[in-house]
Amino acid sequence: MADVRSFLKRKNIEFSARRYGIDALGAMAQGLFCSLLIGTIVRTLGQQLGMPFLSDIGSYAMAVSGSAMAVAIGCALQAPPMVIFSLAAVGWAANAEGGAGGPLAVLIIAIVAAECGKAVSKETKVDILVTPAVTILVGVALSKWIAPPIGTAAQAFGLVIDEATKLQPFLMGVAVSVLVGVALTLPISSAAICSVLGLTGLAGGAALAGCCAQMVGFAVMSFRENGWGGLVSQGLGTSMLQMPNIVKNPRVWTAPIVTSAITGPVATCVFRLEMNGAPINSGMGTCGLCGPIGVWTGWLAPSEDALARGAAAISPTPFDWLGLLLIAIVLPAALCPLVNLLCRKLGWVRDGDLTLR
Repeated sequence: MADVRSFLKRKNIEFSARRYGIDALGAMAQGLFCSLLIGTIVRTLGQQLGMPFLSDIGSYAMAVSGSAMAVAIGCALQAPPMVIFSLAAVGWAANAEGGAGGPLAVLIIAIVAAECGKAVSKETKVDILVTPAVTILVGVALSKWIAPPIGTAAQAFGLVIDEATKLQPFLMGVAVSVLVGVALTLPISSAAICSVLGLTGLAGGAALAGCCAQMVGFAVMSFRENGWGGLVSQGLGTSMLQMPNIVKNPRVWTAPIVTSAITGPVATCVFRLEMNGAPINSGMGTCGLCGPIGVWTGWLAPSEDALARGAAAISPTPFDWLGLLLIAIVLPAALCPLVNLLCRKLGWVRDGDLTLR
C-alpha cells in the first residue's frame, strides 16, 4: 500500500473531491465556454447579420467542444503534454457518443483517461508511443462503452427538472434559482452543471435568474465597500470573489439567496422566461453578459438541446425584453440591497463584511 501511495504521489494522481469536483469541473466549463458558448454567439451573430463567414467560424468552434473540454480537464489535472494532446481525441469521442449528455461523459471519461495516461507517462523508453496510445485507447473504449448510458441518464435527469418546472413553476422556480445561484458563487461551476444537465427552457430561465441574483446582487449591495471596480468584477465577472467573506460571515449570503428565491418564480410564473440558448448560458448569469445573450440567441435560434425539448424560434415582444431586463438586472439590483439593509439592521452584516480583499 505504501508503494502505491508513493507511486500515485510521484505521478501527481490525487483522488479528491476538490481535484475532480472543483478543478476539473471548473476547467471543463472554461473549455466549453471557449468552444460551444462563444461559437454559438458568433454563429448567431453571423446568421442574424447575414454574414456566412461568421456563421462558419462559430460552427467550427462549436464542433470542437468535446476536445476543448477534455484538454481543459487534462490541464486542470496537471497532466503531461502528451496526455493533454491525446485527450483531444478522447473528448471528441466522449462528446459524440454521449449525445445530449456529452459534457458529463467528457468529464468522467477524460478524468479516467488522463489519470491512466499520467500513470504510464515516462515509464518506458517508447513513451512517445505508450502514453498517447494508453490515453486514447482507454478514453475511446470508455466512450464507446459508458458514454451512451451516461448521456441518457444526464438527459433524463435534465428532462425531469424541465418537466417538473413546467408542472410546478413556482416551487421549481425557487428551487432551481436558489440551488444554481448558490453553485455559481461556490468554487464549483454552475455553468458546467447546467451544461451537463442540458438545462434549458423554463428551468434554464430560473437558473439564469438565480445566477444573476447572486452576481448583480453582490455587486450592487457591496458597492459602498468596493466601488466601481467591485461592481464590474462581481457583476460581469463572478460573485465567487465573495467566498472568503461568506466563510467569515455566512449571513452576508442571505440577501442574494433571498433575492434568487424571489426572482426565480417571477421568471417562471410571471414572464415565463425561457433560456433556450446553449445550456451553459443558464449557469453563467451576467458573466460577460453570457446569460442574457443566451436568452437572446435562444429566441432567434434555439440550441439543439432546446429544440429536442420542443423549443422553437420566436420574435421577442417588448414583454419578453422587459422580463429579461427585470430578471437579469433590475430586480437583483433593487431587491438585494433592500434585503441586505434589513440584515444590517438585525446586526447580521456590518461595515467591511463585503469588502473584497
